[in-house]
Amino acid sequence: MDKILVLDFGGQYNQLIARRVREQHVYAEIVPFNKITTEEIVNRGYKGVIFTGGPNSVYDEKSPHYDKSILDVGIPVLGICYGDQLMAYMAGGKVNSAKDSSEYGKTTVYTESCELFRDVPSESVCFMSHTDFIETLPQGFVNIAHTDKCPHAAMCNSQKKLYGVQFHPEVTHTVFGKQILSNFLFSVCGCQADWKMEDFIERSVEGYKKTLRGKKVLLALSGGVDSSVAAVLLHRAVGENLICVFVDHGLLRKGEGDFVEKTFREKFGMNLIRANVQERFLSKLSGVTEPEKKRKIIGEEFIRVFEDEAKKLGKIDVLAQGTIYPDVIESGKGDSAVIKSHHNVGGLPDVIAFDEIAEPLRDLFKDEVREVGTKLGIPHELVWRQPFPGPGLAVRVIGEITKEKLDLLRDADAVFREEIANAGLEEITNQYFAVLTDLRSVGVKGDARTYGYTVALRAVTTDDFMTAEWTRLPYEVLGKASNRITNEVEGISSVVYDITSQPPATVARD
Repeated sequence: MDKILVLDFGGQYNQLIARRVREQHVYAEIVPFNKITTEEIVNRGYKGVIFTGGPNSVYDEKSPHYDKSILDVGIPVLGICYGDQLMAYMAGGKVNSAKDSSEYGKTTVYTESCELFRDVPSESVCFMSHTDFIETLPQGFVNIAHTDKCPHAAMCNSQKKLYGVQFHPEVTHTVFGKQILSNFLFSVCGCQADWKMEDFIERSVEGYKKTLRGKKVLLALSGGVDSSVAAVLLHRAVGENLICVFVDHGLLRKGEGDFVEKTFREKFGMNLIRANVQERFLSKLSGVTEPEKKRKIIGEEFIRVFEDEAKKLGKIDVLAQGTIYPDVIESGKGDSAVIKSHHNVGGLPDVIAFDEIAEPLRDLFKDEVREVGTKLGIPHELVWRQPFPGPGLAVRVIGEITKEKLDLLRDADAVFREEIANAGLEEITNQYFAVLTDLRSVGVKGDARTYGYTVALRAVTTDDFMTAEWTRLPYEVLGKASNRITNEVEGISSVVYDITSQPPATVARD
């Protein structure tokens, strides 16, 4: 099986690079830049190496660098953003601050004819995010792309099969990014498309059979896509040694607690414990308004609940979670910036009463998780359920959390999701939900004055949950949802639609 090494220099989109490689059926491994030598790269037989982006400047002595011998061993290399600048720096070029000419977001790029840009138009849209630029190319390299502000938006040394791009081909905003990566994988590296998702399932199950043999595993089951797939995957590996704990923290969607309990007890026959701790969480969250603090509190309480349940069950060796990569990267991975903590990553307390943590989906994105779930035989209605954050509705209530607010949001969210389903739009938008804002305004119902909250509806289209576009829902669907919410949910006086993409926003909007 052909393999690509993604050499990680700490950027936000590093795992997304590996995901783009894997979706073209080429296996990708991510390794931190300081955890592998050039000799090991050669010995492991990688067909190519991708230098990732990163938050640093290559001319800073404290920034991550690598042994420049990697450029001379005959393995094709593609540098992306910081990786592009690093390649230039390593090969003797000059990198400098872009000062007033830095670029962020969608940018028009003009490309030259070369192997990397085969079947890519000479003018297209790319995604830029840089504050430095390559001022002088290294000897042996030629310029193959530019933008209005960046003279060297891409470079290559075709003889050595070394390529660098200042933009990010891995994000969806780069229109021909997939083609560029495909050209590197197949035309430059000569890879075969011989890796399938079944390989991931088989390796995971066999791996956990060995590492978890004889150990009791406690799984944090929310009933969402991620934890459900993790549960079935681990159940295949450890069978009866898996105990699923479902924490009903009072922050769930309408009717969700009963649905989860019924599905996993009756459909899958799993050992499920339902912990009803609604008051416990509401008490801890009382008076808290700052989103990051909410997430930290919920993360710690989740673990404390599991510890309590574990004590009742006797010796539990392993805590299992449905963590996926967007959770990891947004919580801060390596030198990456923290965007928001997730209850099962950045929100973990320092002391946990478990020997190990198992996160079988940690390296996968949402669509990959769904594919694994389908391959595992999980019913379509569960695999394609709406994504739901572990902290639940706590991240969709702006400001202080109260039972009254949660009940308002539950009803409004149920109406919106129902109208999306009635219109047959469930599969044209990847995530849709309601947010209860902290804004109150005057309204009129009948002849009476009302004073209620504003609900924000949000729907996004994405294939990786790292970048997302707001979904252009039909006005009649939005209008019907708005009418129903303001008429049926007492305490809601107005409805708005959020048309912000990610970035600059996040999907959750807390």
